[in-house]
Amino acid sequence: MTIKEQQDNIIDEFSFFDDWTEKYEYIIQMGKDLPLIDEQYKKDENLIRGCQSKVWLHADYRDGKLYFTADSDAVITKGLVSMMVRVLSGQTPKEIASAEIYFIDAIGLKSHLSLTRSNGLLSMLKQMKMYGMAMSGKM
Repeated sequence: MTIKEQQDNIIDEFSFFDDWTEKYEYIIQMGKDLPLIDEQYKKDENLIRGCQSKVWLHADYRDGKLYFTADSDAVITKGLVSMMVRVLSGQTPKEIASAEIYFIDAIGLKSHLSLTRSNGLLSMLKQMKMYGMAMSGKM
């Protein structure tokens, strides 16, 4: 599935919820459903800088694509990173590096996050795109 298709699916899923309490519950559930990151990757060099909570992100390059695993010590943040992993994992480095991420605004998430969580989400996206840029040369 393409990055655009993944984003459109998330937008569709969020359209079923009437209020932000339900949307937050869904975000938390997505975090619970996030496949666990291998404990060996929960180390300082995999922490995303700029997040108030601890967020670990690991990228694995295989068969020309980047696959992300992640975890967080905060339930909402874990849900946020799970959405980013869902959208970008399994794509080529070039696609990740050049991706236009629009689902965050489309579901109204940006206006419902605290400044620190919003900055953390941007830091997650920046780190994932940096992995994409760094790995683009391996194509």
